Formats: sequence, C-alpha cells, structure tokens
Amino acid sequence: MNLRGLKCPLPALRVKKMLASLKSGDLIVAECTDPLAALDIPNLLRQTGDTLEGQEKAQEKAEVLLTFRIRKA
Repeated sequence: MNLRGLKCPLPALRVKKMLASLKSGDLIVAECTDPLAALDIPNLLRQTGDTLEGQEKAQEKAEVLLTFRIRKA
C-alpha cells in the first residue's frame, strides 16, 4: 500500500483501517516516507496484536522510504 507523502498520523491510521478489512494470515506491505512511521506503525501493531515481519529503510532521492511487511493476526 502506497502511503508515500502522508504525514503523521495518516500512515498509521491507513494501516489500521486496512488491517481491519483483512482476514487472519493476510500480508500487507506499507511504503511510507514519514519518518515518524518508524515509531507509529510498530506501536500500532503492539496494540492490535498483528505481526511486523520486516521493516526496511532505504534512501530514495531526497527522502527516506520506510517499508513495513505486516501479517494480520
């Protein structure tokens, strides 16, 4: 899911909304450019009980791209 350009708290809110529509075992990949997502999304997953399977940080042109692999519990 492309969350590039969205600022806090929108990336976490969109991930939460997407997770609510999934069934157990589904996987989503969220791409964010907001640096606060590195804190917000793992905190959200601790609250929801869903699993952060992977997190990557890459430099893309002038901004940092954060990619989260999330498995619905």
